[in-house]
Amino acid sequence: MTDPAITPDLIQAHGLSPDEYARILEIIGREPSFTELGIFSAMWNEHCSYKSSKKWLRTLPTEGPQVICGPGENAGIVDIGDGQAVVFKMESHNHPSYIEPYQGAATGVGGILRDVFTMGARPIAAMNALSFGSPDHPKTRQLVHGVVEGVGGYGNCFGVPTVGGEVRFHPAYNGNCLVNAFAAGLAETDKIFYSAASGLGMPVVYLGAKTGRDGVGGATMASAEFDETIEEKRPTVQVGDPFTEKRLMEACLELMTTGAVISIQDMGAAGLTCSAVEMGDKGDLGIKLNLDAVPVREDAMTAYEMMLSESQERMLMVLRPEKEAEAKAIFDKWDLDFAIVGETIAEDRFIVEHGGALKADLPLKALSGTAPEYDRPWVPTPQAEALADTPEIDPIEGLKALISSPNYTAKQWVYEQYDSQVMGDTLRIPGAGAGIVRVHGTDKALAFTSDVTPRYVRANPVEGGKQAVAEAYRNLIAVGTKPLATTDNMNFGNPEKPEIMGQFVGAIQGIGAACIALDMPIVSGNVSLYNETDGQPILPTPTIGAVGLAASQEDLIDGVARDGHVALLIGGAGSHLGQSALLAEALGREEGDAPAVDLEAERKTGDFILAQRDLIRACSDLADGGLALAAFEMAEAAGVGLCLDNGDTAFLFGEDQGRYLVACNFDQAEALMIEAAKSEIPIESVGRFGGSDVSFGAASAPLSALSESFRASFGLTFA
Repeated sequence: MTDPAITPDLIQAHGLSPDEYARILEIIGREPSFTELGIFSAMWNEHCSYKSSKKWLRTLPTEGPQVICGPGENAGIVDIGDGQAVVFKMESHNHPSYIEPYQGAATGVGGILRDVFTMGARPIAAMNALSFGSPDHPKTRQLVHGVVEGVGGYGNCFGVPTVGGEVRFHPAYNGNCLVNAFAAGLAETDKIFYSAASGLGMPVVYLGAKTGRDGVGGATMASAEFDETIEEKRPTVQVGDPFTEKRLMEACLELMTTGAVISIQDMGAAGLTCSAVEMGDKGDLGIKLNLDAVPVREDAMTAYEMMLSESQERMLMVLRPEKEAEAKAIFDKWDLDFAIVGETIAEDRFIVEHGGALKADLPLKALSGTAPEYDRPWVPTPQAEALADTPEIDPIEGLKALISSPNYTAKQWVYEQYDSQVMGDTLRIPGAGAGIVRVHGTDKALAFTSDVTPRYVRANPVEGGKQAVAEAYRNLIAVGTKPLATTDNMNFGNPEKPEIMGQFVGAIQGIGAACIALDMPIVSGNVSLYNETDGQPILPTPTIGAVGLAASQEDLIDGVARDGHVALLIGGAGSHLGQSALLAEALGREEGDAPAVDLEAERKTGDFILAQRDLIRACSDLADGGLALAAFEMAEAAGVGLCLDNGDTAFLFGEDQGRYLVACNFDQAEALMIEAAKSEIPIESVGRFGGSDVSFGAASAPLSALSESFRASFGLTFA
């Protein structure tokens, strides 16, 4: 098969600008081969090189005494004591999931699981943050079904509990849904594996499933906007096999106990190209590959196709040569491919041979460590105007508007398709705040949450970025765990537009400030740009995944409200209705500024909750929907009525930050109020739990009727 001629159209189709192609010519001193063009395209695209975001990502706080490994590896690693570590990361699979919802979502789950177990950690928890278009858009129902089934189909078969996440709807996602997948695993701190290659002449080994043509060019596709040619991109979506991945995990973890592994890397975006280049770059070594040895499942595959395939369930490893037979025996036992496909070399070269011919000979560092980096022009987001009026609404009608909306109704239709109990260590299932998993064989527990409020970020990227971290912090505090660290998934539109780049910069500034103030460093993450269709961007969606630790399960706040419990509001009364859920869902308005985030107050109030958790029976942070929605959800989960004394709209539905609702007995409430006064923490009794109605001031409705609407609305819309 003859390689096509390198033309301007072919260069553009590979996502390379004329300036970037000129730079390639300067680096290699000649015209690249077709395979070399594909390799540069894969390594220099936005998805792999982070060329528009690296400048700003470097400003994020990534260190702390709890951090074992920060960004740059397959996943972040945080110490949880007793020689154990939690390994976690969140990544996007947005473009593939829009094109082919089931496989896009499924392979997103598979990819993030590989990121975790390639470091020597056994996955113990998964989450997903999903953003879809308007519920009445003709494509939304298909996307919801496909994505949810893909997430469940892969995670359930693999055998990892899905313990939390988000599902949101907004017209801005009509042409570009978001699928952000999170996974966490447990590892021993002295048995962690990294990706940097070391040693000269060491064998480079291909592990796992065979290579096919699925996913060829997927990373480049993920670095471009959508347009009317979207259906032509379907072949760039990978196909996953969770049962093969399960075997791959067991084989890798078994192999890691033998001492055979020098370094190991998941084959994710850009497949064999990216994994080989990153291993060499991190180890300051060159890599030589012989593609004749690569296990394939399709005939007549070219070097270009093999280098850019994103076939799933594959790993690349640098092996201690004396352990080859032992390593191969393990993979034979698990019925997986094991093939030596290359070696490490001293020279700064990436050499690819196939069929006795040289297909690529490139300076390896130029592909990764010295890839292009841009300082994109950006403009700050204009200051949002204050809300012109303070709307008043019947409080029960306002609550009904929220709990019947797909954004705030119960999501059991989604969560019940996920196995949340597999492995037997789940202490709190999805739908009740942060998910909680027991650290197997210990009394410790880990909590997981993912959070962002995109409408806040659009109105005020700095405050919206702060709020995403602060809400994650509060969700972990509310279940009695100490927040440890975060991972970010930065979903934005086209960074070549200064206003979009300004959203990104502002969000990074807010996230960084909050992570410092709340001692929650960023240890891993992902950037997904060009989330646009026909020039229309998504809402800026910097999803924050966070992990918290309880040293003992007795420290958890995992009870429910009971008949007779006092309802205590901690952190101050509500007043801010700008960009609120009530405004959007009940009144159809998206106006005003995002609520301000007082990070010092967040930390102080969070510390107070943890210090007084023995007095607290149930706790929820206040976010979307303010006090009214949080109080209703607590009451509905417990099956008890609720009476809040104040029926004022802003008091009930204001989304002021740094606040919690607590349920406890009368004597515990008195003790909490005394301690809050000592610490100068705002606290007030706002009502009580009990009875069979939900009452806000003079307005009331039966809990049973509200609960039926809350539980049924999502299924009625999408079933």
